[in-house]
Amino acid sequence: LSVGISLNHDAFFGFNPMITAAYPVNKKTDFTFYGIQWGAGTARAWGNWTEFGMGLNFKAGDFAINPQLGFTMGSLLSSGAAQRGVVGDGIVPNLTINLDNKKLIGQVYGGYYAAFRNETKAGNATNNYMHYWLNLGAKATSWLALGGHFEHLYLAGGQVNGGGDVERTDGYQWIGAFGQVSKGIAGFRFSFGPDLTRPSETFSDNDFYKMQIFFNF
Repeated sequence: LSVGISLNHDAFFGFNPMITAAYPVNKKTDFTFYGIQWGAGTARAWGNWTEFGMGLNFKAGDFAINPQLGFTMGSLLSSGAAQRGVVGDGIVPNLTINLDNKKLIGQVYGGYYAAFRNETKAGNATNNYMHYWLNLGAKATSWLALGGHFEHLYLAGGQVNGGGDVERTDGYQWIGAFGQVSKGIAGFRFSFGPDLTRPSETFSDNDFYKMQIFFNF
């Protein structure tokens, strides 16, 4: 069993540590598990939002392709954070593709956060979100990598208790650069840049900044 710990902090979610695990089925396939403590940061107001999931990781040359299915606990998706936190708040089909070789590192992620339960009262709404990013970097030395990052979060819709649909609304569109330092089992990455959305048309107006500290065992 291999385990990874990533201590993440960014301009929107705040502190959101993540743990991953993988158990090999054969040389090309692993069972995978993950958990994200969103409630450690901003999402503590969303019923201490928590995400857990599992899937399979397929190795193909320099690429690792990891489809997973997650579930959230809390209140963000089931009631727009208006009611109590519940188990099975939302369902999260997601896909991560990692690239790693002697010259390059990169990642593509996409996850759809859909309400799994409806805990709304009159005037409340369920929420569905789309979250995706992509980054690519070059290994300048054995311990230093430099590259670029793009990330997008938006409210994709939902159902209003009493009739009507929630309109699509941007959260952020971050674009910028990153630098990563790593050695052995540990390292850190800092990413930064502007938010491409207009403050009047979004629910987040911070610049882009994200710090990741990671350990792999």
